Amino acid sequence: MQSEKQDPVNYYVGIDVGTASVRAALVDQFGTIVAHADQPIQIWEPQPDHYEQSSDDIWAACCTVTKKIIQGVDVAGIRGLGFDATCSLVVVDKQFQPLAVNYEGECKRNIIMWMDHRAASQVDRINGTQHSVLSYVGGVMSVEMQPPKLLWMKENLRESCWEKAGYFFDLPDFLSWKATGVTARSLCPLVCKWTYSPDKGWDDSFWKVIGLEDLVADKYEKIGNQVLSPGASVGNGLTLEAAKDLGLVEGTAVAASLIDAHAGGLGVIGADVKGHNLPCENHPVTSRLAVICGTSSCHMGISDAPIFMPGVWGPYYSAMVPGFWLNEGGQSATGKLIDHVVRGHVAFPELQAKAAASAQNIYTYLNSHLDLIKKSLPVGFLTVDLHVWPDFHGNRSPLADLTLKGMVVGLTLYQGLDELALIYLATIQAIALGTRHILETMQSAGHHISTLFLCGGLSKNPLFVQMHADITGKPIVLSKEVESVLVGAAILGACASGDFASVQEAMERMGKIGEIVQPNHRDKRFYDKKYEVFLKLVEHQQEYKAIMQGV
Repeated sequence: MQSEKQDPVNYYVGIDVGTASVRAALVDQFGTIVAHADQPIQIWEPQPDHYEQSSDDIWAACCTVTKKIIQGVDVAGIRGLGFDATCSLVVVDKQFQPLAVNYEGECKRNIIMWMDHRAASQVDRINGTQHSVLSYVGGVMSVEMQPPKLLWMKENLRESCWEKAGYFFDLPDFLSWKATGVTARSLCPLVCKWTYSPDKGWDDSFWKVIGLEDLVADKYEKIGNQVLSPGASVGNGLTLEAAKDLGLVEGTAVAASLIDAHAGGLGVIGADVKGHNLPCENHPVTSRLAVICGTSSCHMGISDAPIFMPGVWGPYYSAMVPGFWLNEGGQSATGKLIDHVVRGHVAFPELQAKAAASAQNIYTYLNSHLDLIKKSLPVGFLTVDLHVWPDFHGNRSPLADLTLKGMVVGLTLYQGLDELALIYLATIQAIALGTRHILETMQSAGHHISTLFLCGGLSKNPLFVQMHADITGKPIVLSKEVESVLVGAAILGACASGDFASVQEAMERMGKIGEIVQPNHRDKRFYDKKYEVFLKLVEHQQEYKAIMQGV
């Protein structure tokens, strides 16, 4: 026993840059979060569909949260650092100074955010080329990927931005550069958002045909010509300047980074499930789907061989788990949609007041209110005549249609708290029905998924989790550490330190499962009917669009 006590514990820092905040965690070698902190970051919306951030603001927040989590800790015991971030586009000049990505010339605002849809006409033209690289993004490139945003800058900010740009970084890669001074890129964002091929590299013909031949001319210096696998050690670790900024030791290992959703997948999908009687036990990791649900949601499934399917991104080789192909479904607005529906309702002030009076957050209060009004029925049955199509920000998967809009069927003149609770429930169900739509698309293409692994902010909401179990008919595994994205980032740092032989070993050792939520199979018929209505909604929307096209 005494020798066990004397064994030093190794620690790793995971830093997660989400849409609206930066979070950091100190994680030990067993995957336990010892300390965590968060800091909001600024978002600018200068006009509709334009969303911008500041790389200076984000780096400052990274430093603030890291210094908070290491208070009272011997930093010499921190073996590695891993970053994850949204797949936003960072632009700097040749001296690595911020460049404005806006008409106002505000250099501080040098990031086009992942959810920015300004490049809609550019992505239409890119998809019109039907280039072969598009087969690796579900056949249709999303406006949220980087080539259309680069093309938008060339066409709209040519002199002020495009011609002055020295480097275009995906945000996760910008962070590893800031920490190490090395411009090497991670395979994850390059493969998922930039059309890079792990075996063939960049495809010159694609960049030329879309009008970005200038990137080819400088041998891809601006977008990355040195590529590392996620978790690989970058350069010589932290520079002296970055170490001072973060409060860590110079030379601490820094990992090649991941997109935030992929870090969440890494944090949950490899966990040991022995003894829990789950259908994925004694089956390969390919039987699991990681669903990372926050502002938006991502659905991560891996396979031994590439699986191509329209409307679902990928297959991406080694983009999340080395040696496996990744397919990524997604919903562009989930947490954001729930907030939009709830906060925009006329009864929201009443909800706020009652939740505050009972010392609950608004969603805990709504869940309790639904339990009060459900009477003897299962809570989900309250929406028998209220239906939502959730694509208020377009459809990412499996329809890949940016033009789709949200729909609500079954409104009345009543506007009280009961009605707010019902539209909240119907919205959560619509998101879960969207997950079922993605899941069925993946299954029909060749995935064999038996169990869902949920993480992210929405996985803290028991109603959201139960609706996903009931509507998909699959058991749901929640992580022991709710902040799985931070564990995933720390796993990268652990790999960079050399403390684990592989990413898979680190996933298994540091990923721990918590609660398991089983579906209520007795409610299957009701949700099958809801799903039938769900598919009718989009079919009808497309019919309405066709009718109005003649006007």
